[in-house]
Amino acid sequence: MNLSNEFSLKHRDEFNETFIPTREAGLKRLKEFAPLAGEIYSNKRNFDFSSIKKNSVSALSPWIKRRLITEEEILIEILKHHNPQTAMKFIQEVFWRGYFKGWLEHHPTVWSHHNEKLINEYTKLDNNKFVKKNYMSAINGETGIECFDFWCEQLKSTGYLHNHVRMWFASIWVFTLKLPMELGADFFMLNLIDADAASNTLSWRWVSGLHTKGKAYAARASNIEKFTDGQFNPAGQLVEDIEPLTENIDHPTVLLPKLDYFKDKDAILLLTEEDCNPETSTAINDLDVEILPLFLEKKYPEWINPCNAVKSFSNSAVQNTSQRLKLKNVEAINIMNWTDAILETSNRLGTKNIIIPKVPVGAVKSKLRKTKKNLAEHDIYINEHYKNYDVHTWQYASKGFFKLKKQIPNILHQLGLS
Repeated sequence: MNLSNEFSLKHRDEFNETFIPTREAGLKRLKEFAPLAGEIYSNKRNFDFSSIKKNSVSALSPWIKRRLITEEEILIEILKHHNPQTAMKFIQEVFWRGYFKGWLEHHPTVWSHHNEKLINEYTKLDNNKFVKKNYMSAINGETGIECFDFWCEQLKSTGYLHNHVRMWFASIWVFTLKLPMELGADFFMLNLIDADAASNTLSWRWVSGLHTKGKAYAARASNIEKFTDGQFNPAGQLVEDIEPLTENIDHPTVLLPKLDYFKDKDAILLLTEEDCNPETSTAINDLDVEILPLFLEKKYPEWINPCNAVKSFSNSAVQNTSQRLKLKNVEAINIMNWTDAILETSNRLGTKNIIIPKVPVGAVKSKLRKTKKNLAEHDIYINEHYKNYDVHTWQYASKGFFKLKKQIPNILHQLGLS
């Protein structure tokens, strides 16, 4: 029996019906999961049964990535049901996401270097038929490694993989299939519904041995058999004696910028897929704000067919937020030209005070950087501001996770959650 087809028929609807790009759906999922975030999560979180209903992980990442629900809201709900000690394993997972975000802010050249290498690796595919054949076999789920091919089909049809599966997948990609790490990370970015520049890029680097230098992650057949409850056992098919990848570049640590607070009473708050929860911005409480939603147009090579859920989830999240806040004329905004949209709104309202929550490293930041340059020619400047969770978390994310982990009780106290 073809397990990929079996998955498509049996579980696809379950995933697609769960991942609805609205704040209401995210809060519903959070309330369903919260009672399970203690001992059940701690004991069962590494098991994947290819089903959201059967798995013991939260599956909240698609909503967290757009901040349709925030990390603080998640922690508040979890701590209604558990004390911090009982739920610490899950609480640490929440902070891992913040750690990756903050770490990439402290080391932004990792992202630019990764993208430069990615372009080069795509170019090489056209010049090396052998590598391209192996690459196409991998992304089409035709490697002959049953579990890998199954996960490939699951990823492309639902936009989701269990976190443990992501580690196995990345390790097999890099060390067994001998494919470039950057191509694998981009395959996830194109197909994961929760694709996040920091979490995805740094997780692939961690598996490959580049994040914690000299320490890589080996996917082992016995581990896969155990944590898929016997569904898969790729004994003899995996390279388990691995050598970590290396790179001849040092990425400098930079300080987080100090962001000035805005002074004008009237302001335009930009809404993007990086933060679909403007209600939690301190700016809302202090200013007379008009919210301007901006959509990110994603362009892909002709031969790449990203997961449909990925192509629609982010824009739908922004659209849903606009509707939730009862904004008008959302459809009329030019998603390709942020500069014109901001200039038109600025002229109409008579304010040059443009604000936005701090945009982390990624595609939206790259787009915003170009927009800032264009607006500066009109003497208009976009002012970014930190949210409390990021302020308390990112400052401890310049090195290893242990530095942040030690501060979790203190951060919970500072957020009023201890």
